[in-house]
Amino acid sequence: MNDDLSSKTCTPCRGGIPPLTMDEAKGYLERAPGWALVDEGRRIERSFSFKNFKDALDFVARIGNLSELEGHHPDISFGWGWAKVSWQTKKIKGLHENDFIMAAKTNELTGA
Repeated sequence: MNDDLSSKTCTPCRGGIPPLTMDEAKGYLERAPGWALVDEGRRIERSFSFKNFKDALDFVARIGNLSELEGHHPDISFGWGWAKVSWQTKKIKGLHENDFIMAAKTNELTGA
């Protein structure tokens, strides 16, 4: 496994493959600081704090642009001074290396 997930790009997932096991997901999670396994290991999630609404909105827009470039999209909720991002590969109803690549790239958007 390449330790620098943020240098990788997402590969298209067309389904038909099993999601990562809990142990595999935990291995990737160690390389995505600040993220947590949720939904019995089927998603990863992280909350971010900002000083105001505009900063949160700008962060969400940067994630949107990155997601379009990579072809992999998160679930995002946000409001005044906060954003919560959740990654999952929906075609396999679980986690794939792509989710951790995007988590690492999301961290870079904040300097985390």
